[in-house]
Amino acid sequence: MRVAVAGASGVIGTALTPVLRAAGHEVLRLVRRPAAAADERSWDPDAGTIADGALDGADAVINLCAVDTTEKRWTPAFKQELLDSRVVPTRVLAEAVAAHGIPALLNSSSVAYYGDTGDRVITESEPAGRGFLAEMDRDREAAVAAAGDARVVSLRTGIVLSPRGGLLGQLRPMVAWGFGGRMGSGQQYLSWISLHDEVAAIQFALEHNEIRGPLNLSGPTPVTNAEMVRAVGELLRRPTPWVYPAWLLRAFAGELADAGALTGQRAVPDALLRHGFSFRHATVGDALAGAFG
Repeated sequence: MRVAVAGASGVIGTALTPVLRAAGHEVLRLVRRPAAAADERSWDPDAGTIADGALDGADAVINLCAVDTTEKRWTPAFKQELLDSRVVPTRVLAEAVAAHGIPALLNSSSVAYYGDTGDRVITESEPAGRGFLAEMDRDREAAVAAAGDARVVSLRTGIVLSPRGGLLGQLRPMVAWGFGGRMGSGQQYLSWISLHDEVAAIQFALEHNEIRGPLNLSGPTPVTNAEMVRAVGELLRRPTPWVYPAWLLRAFAGELADAGALTGQRAVPDALLRHGFSFRHATVGDALAGAFG
């Protein structure tokens, strides 16, 4: 297949591109500058433009665009930036998919769509939750309606365990330096997925035409915050005795603390498993060993 990927320079996109090519797919990377390589095509989502011919012959579009929610403190301006970075590219690509008659659009979303769900097990049938992150994901998933009759998959990704940053980029040095500990009660659930399985699941969704709609990209065994920290400590052979109270997290991170660190989802990959996907890293210990290996 000929596949156009937006957000190809991010952690997931960088890992996905060579895997798709190794599987025999032609990958075109959409870049927000003049194209400088044979596999690049220019686009400007803010202006709503895509270079002429950029999507000619494409069989699918994969959209991974999103500004990291932890990049800055949440001011009103940054929250708008977060929203725009998700909704605007989605709408532009969805309209292009419809205009070019492209058969499939795989669009990034997250398990934050469900809001704070406590210890309830969450499948794709759960409705959208409340709060800024949930409403942001709801809005970007709504934007795919512009894709018309295309097969649309909403990739509701959990926390990707990658050695290149994200949660482990923050947690690993804390634990290694002896400052590891749970956040708040530590009972909030983390729906995680290894980078390998994230990429494999996207490829799986791309290649299985029967898959459409929401798809939880999360490992089969979610863990609590306390269990995640303890697992990192065991792997690094470091104690994790600290407790970071909610008031301290709020003082340090503001609104992000309540929206992210102190809440969670116990999302499971029900649709992936029903369609026959097999995880390489089924436990958080396996995923961490793979990330640290």
